[in-house]
Amino acid sequence: MKKIKKFLRIVFNRRALIILILLFQLGVFFLSIIGLSKNYAWVYVVFTLLSVVVVCVILNKRTNPAYKLAWIVPTLLMPVFGGIVYLIYSTQTSLKLFKKLTVKRLKDTERYLEQDNDILSEIDDVYTRNLVKYMNHKGVYPIYKNTSVKYFGLGEEMIDALKEELKKAEHFIFMEYFIISRGRVWDEILEILKQKASEGVDVRVLYDGMVTQLNDKVLHANNIKCKAFNRFTPFVSSVQNNRDHRKIAVIDGHTAFNGGINLADEYANITSRFGHWKDTAVMLRGDAVWSFTVMFLQMWEIIAADEDYRELYGPEKYGVSEIESDGFVMPYGDAPTDGENIGELVYLDIINKARDYVYITTPYLILDNEMITALGFAAKSGVDVRIIVPGIPDKWYCYCIAQSYYKDLLDVGVKVYEYAPGFVHAKNFVSDDSKAVVGTINLDYRSLFLHFECATFMYGSSAVGEIKEDFFKTLESCREIDYEYIKNIPFLKKVVNGILRTLGPLL
Repeated sequence: MKKIKKFLRIVFNRRALIILILLFQLGVFFLSIIGLSKNYAWVYVVFTLLSVVVVCVILNKRTNPAYKLAWIVPTLLMPVFGGIVYLIYSTQTSLKLFKKLTVKRLKDTERYLEQDNDILSEIDDVYTRNLVKYMNHKGVYPIYKNTSVKYFGLGEEMIDALKEELKKAEHFIFMEYFIISRGRVWDEILEILKQKASEGVDVRVLYDGMVTQLNDKVLHANNIKCKAFNRFTPFVSSVQNNRDHRKIAVIDGHTAFNGGINLADEYANITSRFGHWKDTAVMLRGDAVWSFTVMFLQMWEIIAADEDYRELYGPEKYGVSEIESDGFVMPYGDAPTDGENIGELVYLDIINKARDYVYITTPYLILDNEMITALGFAAKSGVDVRIIVPGIPDKWYCYCIAQSYYKDLLDVGVKVYEYAPGFVHAKNFVSDDSKAVVGTINLDYRSLFLHFECATFMYGSSAVGEIKEDFFKTLESCREIDYEYIKNIPFLKKVVNGILRTLGPLL
């Protein structure tokens, strides 16, 4: 009986119904083209010529080569469908309007994020200074002092700290999460939010409209403002590719949380879907929180040219006057609409400038040519490059693609480890006892090129040593990948892995 109820919940789930509607639309589209092609030979010729033109257009576009290949191969294999599908995907009016809106939103907030040049001049490492200058391009993401950093090596630790900080809120709470799921974690946080809203605290919750399904009426009834970003709709649209993958919580403008941890029970190891869940986050206090406040407001769409939001929400408004500065801290975001692959470029900068080591923790390993080249160059240059990935994956196809890279990485000297107890969801980079990144950005195409993301870059912070220590602690529970492991992967599975790797940019 329980299995029947579970099946019915899945079948009549809102997301499942929308997917069925989308599949129906696609089915009608493909059957229509097949019918036309069979009855009218000239239709087949026109669509084939169109596909040839589309391939030429793709080759000349300024985009990642892997994306080009991922589109060109199916277009040439299915010339009747390929060209028209690409045109529908890339020329939708909704996509153009979406990009225009998000670019304007970023432009409107530039005046709030100016770099303090005195702080920049204090950075003793020329490479880090140059990275900050790039991040300040058009005045986007400054680096700060007067900020303390607390690192959390487990999701349950961060969620406990988050609940305690939420209880202290007196003025406003901004929360932006990719996944918010019913369960103990969200139920407890929701009770705190209800209480705070009843006390007059401005509480706002922003969630991704595809993977999260909240009852907005319940939140609004308790004076909690909420919005769904890019809500999933039953119409074929390429805009659905761009999700809000950020995880941000800001309390009273002076405290912020950022990392890989969503608001769901598996992140706190209350439930065990994929073994032990390993995740990480940081808590910031002080000036650097302002960048996360602005990032939230960008997505909330309330920034206006005639209001001074620094006056309303700045860290000095309700912040603690004296904070023991912990190195340099630079929160940053990445948007698929700004023409800059900030997430990947920060990672590449860390790899390319490393002198002694680079240690990486990532849930997904779907690499483009630039990343493979950088990792290989670093390892061949004598840098100790190590990567931890999940031992128990949450998505089988992502695990297959990751396996397809193992030999390539081993061949160039990169060491790869699988976290045996379960799933690694942490997105950490740490290098040379001086710099580190903790955030939401995976090593896959979706995070690097399609999603809205955010992270925290730290230089000279005590948290850098804690992140390195946590890496080696995690390593104790890992199995190292060697050539024997690769040899024992069944031949048929290697073939499947290779096929999925070709499709990696589109998954």
